[in-house]
Amino acid sequence: MSQPVRTCLGCRVIRPKPELLRIVRGPDGVRVDPSGKAPGRGAYVHRDPDCVRDATRKGALARALRVSLSPDDLATLRSEMEREIE
Repeated sequence: MSQPVRTCLGCRVIRPKPELLRIVRGPDGVRVDPSGKAPGRGAYVHRDPDCVRDATRKGALARALRVSLSPDDLATLRSEMEREIE
């Protein structure tokens, strides 16, 4: 059985889902989903600081999650993502 694949928002490279970090827009807002199983709309990014930076800088994350993110929300989310990839 093959693994599902997802596209990184930062670099647009397609990789197997377990290699990417999931960001989810759920009932409790936008957050990092380390388990990859939280309910809600998901977006994926490589566990790489460059991809995290590109995904948040280009606005790709907000578009993929279909939500508007304030600069403060985006900064908080970026720091959560960077903590998760360390």
